[in-house]
Amino acid sequence: MRRNLLLTMMYDGRLFHGWQVQNNAPSVQEVFQQALYQVIGEHPDIKGCSRTDAGVHANQYCVSFHTEHTIPTDRLPLALNRFLPPTVAVWEAREVAEDFHARYSCKGKEYIYRIYNAPIRNPFLEGYVLHYWHSLDEAVMNEAARHLLGRHDFTSFCTVDPKRPKGDFHRTVKHIAVTRDKDMVTMTIEADGFLYNMVRIIVGTLLQVAQGKTSPADIPLILRALDRTQAGPTAPPQGLYLNRVFY
Repeated sequence: MRRNLLLTMMYDGRLFHGWQVQNNAPSVQEVFQQALYQVIGEHPDIKGCSRTDAGVHANQYCVSFHTEHTIPTDRLPLALNRFLPPTVAVWEAREVAEDFHARYSCKGKEYIYRIYNAPIRNPFLEGYVLHYWHSLDEAVMNEAARHLLGRHDFTSFCTVDPKRPKGDFHRTVKHIAVTRDKDMVTMTIEADGFLYNMVRIIVGTLLQVAQGKTSPADIPLILRALDRTQAGPTAPPQGLYLNRVFY
């Protein structure tokens, strides 16, 4: 009997060129497909919940695929983890409806971006955070971030990719907050969807606000401009994590 399975995993993105298979670079999808073939002897059409860029991490990443293999769902993660590299781990598998799709059935996602805000870098955090030594005021960053709540056209916060057709750039941000725990500053953002580099551009813009180069009151103007050049730089990938996926 054909089954539709939903698998949830986490991965360290430092050594990968994102999720999607690349011609000349390692990807998470590639090592996952190889492990899956070792376990079930099939090459199913794998549906990932999202694309992630090179160096980006995932605390929760979901994939779905159809298979006729009968392996119990509680055994599948253990079997896959035997063949996956130490930087990738599957922690749950379950059967879902026939028409479930890891990407198109998704109702929203949550990302976090971690900034180590201290004068001296921490070698044990290398590749997992953005080291930022200038003083950050999370209160003024939050003041600016609140203007992003709700439904907006986020063209100004999207990298233009000529390979991708231009579509609807409206997205609804349901939650955004900047918090501090000692030297660790974390931006958390939840939305019904995200554009290419949207979170990293938001972070870069909020860092400009913290530097005093941009005012919190400028954020609505940047949104209305529909112009990528009006927003801040794209923050580096290593501080970004796909944190939760909502179905």
